[in-house]
Amino acid sequence: MREAPAVVSTELWDWFMTFTSRTPRVVAARKLQRRRDRDQAGRFLAEGPQAVREALASGVVVELFATAAAFERYAELAAHAPVASEVSDEGLESLAETVQPQGLVAVCEQVDVSLRDALAKQPRLVAVVAEIRDPGNAGTVLRTADAAGAGAVIFAGDAVDPYNGKCVRASAGSLFHVDVVRTAIDVVTPLREAGLQVLATSGYGADDLDTLADDGALAAPTAWLFGSEAHGLPEELLDAADRQVRVPIYGGAESLNLAAAAAVCLYASARAQR
Repeated sequence: MREAPAVVSTELWDWFMTFTSRTPRVVAARKLQRRRDRDQAGRFLAEGPQAVREALASGVVVELFATAAAFERYAELAAHAPVASEVSDEGLESLAETVQPQGLVAVCEQVDVSLRDALAKQPRLVAVVAEIRDPGNAGTVLRTADAAGAGAVIFAGDAVDPYNGKCVRASAGSLFHVDVVRTAIDVVTPLREAGLQVLATSGYGADDLDTLADDGALAAPTAWLFGSEAHGLPEELLDAADRQVRVPIYGGAESLNLAAAAAVCLYASARAQR
C-alpha cells in the first residue's frame, strides 16, 4: 500500500488510492462474511451488479467497492453510491465469495423487520422457511416468494442467515423487495391471529394441493410453511398448522426439491388470490 504524503490527511488520501485486501476499510468489510460479525454490525455484503442495483434502489448501501474496470462498466451504479471506493482485483476478490466476481461488492444495512411490523401490513401471502440450513435454497425460496407476490418471507427457528452471501446472491435482489423477518420457531399463532390460514408442506400431508385449489381454499390469505429437504418441518409446526398439504407427484420422481415445491405452492396461492 502506498503511504500518504505528510501534507495530505489519511482521509483525503483515501480518495486518491486504490484499496487492497490490507486496507482497513476492506478488512472491516471482509469480516461481514461471518454471521457473528454481520449480526454485531447490522450490515452485510451484496455482491454483483444485480444485488448492488437493488440495494442502491432500497437506499441501504453504506459503501460500494469496485475495481477500475467495474467503475467504468457500471458507472451509473457507482454514481448513486454514498461512498464509492476503488479496490484492486486482489482486494475485490478478498471481499467476493464467487469464483469469478463481477467487480462490485456493497456494504449494506440489514433490512429485516419484526414479525409484528410485517404482519401489521396484512399480507395475503407469506412464505415461512423453518430451520432450512441451505442458503441457496433459502435464497431461491425468497426470490420465488417475491415473484409470486408474497408480502413477507419469515426465517423461523434455526434457519440459515438471510444475509449469508450465497442466500443474498440466490435471492437475485428479492431480499430488498419483500419484508424479511427473523424470528423464533413458534410462528403459527401470530400468523393465524393476523388472519392467515397456515398450510404446512409435507410429503405425507392429508390434503392434496390440487384439491385445495379446486375447492377454492387457496383464495384465502395464506402462510406457507416450508421445511428442510433433509428433515422436513419440525413436528410442532406440522401439528400447529391448519392443514398439512402434499404436492401431488404424477410421474416416477420420489419428490420435488424444496425450491420447486415452494414455487408450486406459492404460485397456486397467487393464482387463486387473483
